[in-house]
Amino acid sequence: MIQIFGRSKSFSTKKAERFFKERRVPYQYIDLDKIGISRGELESVVRAVGDWRKLVKEPAELQYYSPDAVITLLLDEPERLLSPIVRNGKRAAVGEDPAAWKELSES
Repeated sequence: MIQIFGRSKSFSTKKAERFFKERRVPYQYIDLDKIGISRGELESVVRAVGDWRKLVKEPAELQYYSPDAVITLLLDEPERLLSPIVRNGKRAAVGEDPAAWKELSES
């Protein structure tokens, strides 16, 4: 099942939700500000996209942290994460990326 980790006031998150609704693809929405993301889910997304820098708004601020310290910081401060994070199993896409969303919905 598709999971959308996003923010209620984010236009990109709303665009992702609309994308899947229009295609009648079931999804689960998780509000990053209210519920957050678990360590396992975040680590899975990092593995799927290849690098934690693709998930963060200001990666230069965190460049001297170890990868484990970055994960811990992002769990404590989810506002640093880009949104939406769209995940389907072990595959994921970050930000506004309709081509990747289409690929995720077809798998």
